Amino acid sequence: MAACCDLEVDVNGTETFLLDMKIICSFSGRLSKLFGKSTSAKRYKVIFHDFPGGAENFELMSRFCYNKGNIDINPSNISLLYSAAQFMEMNYSVTGNCNLLEKTKKSIEEISYWTWPDLLVALKHCQDLQHGVTSSGILEKCLDSLVGRLAVTSEASLCASSSSPDSSGFRLSCDSRSTESLKNSFSRATLWFEDLSVLSPNLIEMLIKSMVSLKYNHVIISRFLFYYQKSKFYTASSDEKCKVLEIVIDSLYTLDPNSISCKSLFGILHMVQSLNISKSSKNKLESMIGSQIDQATLDNLLIGSPYGKSYLYDVNLVLRFLKAFLCGGGWQSSPMQMKKVANLIDPYIAEVAPDPCLKSAKFLALVLALPDSARDSSDELYHAIDIYLEVHAGLSEEEKMKIFCALNYEKLSTEACIHLSQNAKFPSKSTVQALISQQLKLKNLLKGTNNDKLYTDSPTFAKTRGKAKKDKASEQIVLYSRRLDITADNEKLRAHLQGMQLRVMELEKACKKMQTQMAKIMKSKVPSHITARSLPRLCS
Repeated sequence: MAACCDLEVDVNGTETFLLDMKIICSFSGRLSKLFGKSTSAKRYKVIFHDFPGGAENFELMSRFCYNKGNIDINPSNISLLYSAAQFMEMNYSVTGNCNLLEKTKKSIEEISYWTWPDLLVALKHCQDLQHGVTSSGILEKCLDSLVGRLAVTSEASLCASSSSPDSSGFRLSCDSRSTESLKNSFSRATLWFEDLSVLSPNLIEMLIKSMVSLKYNHVIISRFLFYYQKSKFYTASSDEKCKVLEIVIDSLYTLDPNSISCKSLFGILHMVQSLNISKSSKNKLESMIGSQIDQATLDNLLIGSPYGKSYLYDVNLVLRFLKAFLCGGGWQSSPMQMKKVANLIDPYIAEVAPDPCLKSAKFLALVLALPDSARDSSDELYHAIDIYLEVHAGLSEEEKMKIFCALNYEKLSTEACIHLSQNAKFPSKSTVQALISQQLKLKNLLKGTNNDKLYTDSPTFAKTRGKAKKDKASEQIVLYSRRLDITADNEKLRAHLQGMQLRVMELEKACKKMQTQMAKIMKSKVPSHITARSLPRLCS
């Protein structure tokens, strides 16, 4: 018995095997080189520290040798046997005939004929041997075969739509199908989510690259990545969660932005806040959110400040979103997209304005983050500034003036201008600017109706314009000396502005009445012998 056990093999320090050296060496080029044609009767010992697959795989390889090169190669052991054959150099040159390495390679070529469960089994066993099986092509062939079958299933079931990932994300390829049919089709197209969620993050990364290269539908890929992240988080440790998030974010970054749900991205962002993922992945996530911030909601943006910061909301994060949005350049071809962002940011500014710890520089950065062309009206912005000034009454004159200058008074509504004229928190210079703006609006309105001469030649307008210039010039002295009492001037300006408001309202009514009369005349067919009635005058 001792003559048959002249080789002791320690496998990775976990288990020791007593083997017949002659039998093992007849298949292993590595051991035959080590011992040569040794005829010594003593027992030899070999220690392997990094044998692929450990003791279980070494036993599998030994059985192949003892069975005279015969073994059942199947999806559950093909990756293990291939790795062992490579490690032990079990090739044709040793035996002179088909050795373990050649047999496993032949089985690998038949992967395309494997069933779906066979592919999953092979992939699971590849996870622990990823480094050893990469060169064999087992992983790539399994993944390609897997993705090929997914693509066939998806095309047969659905016609994908990438325009609305937040909604159902799919439309029927035939209008006659029922809603129930759509649900069944979608279920078939995503049935593999659970099957593949058991794979490691590294394998998922390879899978996604394969799917993208084969032009698989990006909407389904993004949904699978979100599903995978949720399924892994149930039992994962903190480090494992970081790894999963980094793989998911990096994979999403390679997809078409329109195929990714903005809501789901914000969900990942909330998880990232409490985990220490790489800066590169954080930047990619912020860039993806920024590129579609027009789809966000106010609640999405109200993210608490990082731990240790005094201010309530993470304003810096929102500023980075806006920077990513503007740098993307997509808004230039879609003005409506820019206006949607402005309609989102202005209420956000109003929400963060009451924060007593929000510095004026950060507040001003928010106000100036978007170009002036993004807003049709400055009313929301004026409201936010008014709130900020009320809470931050201790601002210096210089800080206040920077904020005042950021407001476009020409885009204020008449109601906002009236409120501004009565707002003690704003200086008289701002009141004058608002008044001039309203006068210009009125002048343009009058020109549009070809009746501007009636008003611009009036002494009231000339007097007001002269007074506005005079007050504007004198205001410069007031702001710096801070000694002159301008209460009386403000009261006159406010009263005048209210009068102007009434005038504008009258003119608007007259214009609407004139437009209605013109529409009626154009519709009716008036005979040539009948004298048409003259249009009503704009101003009586």
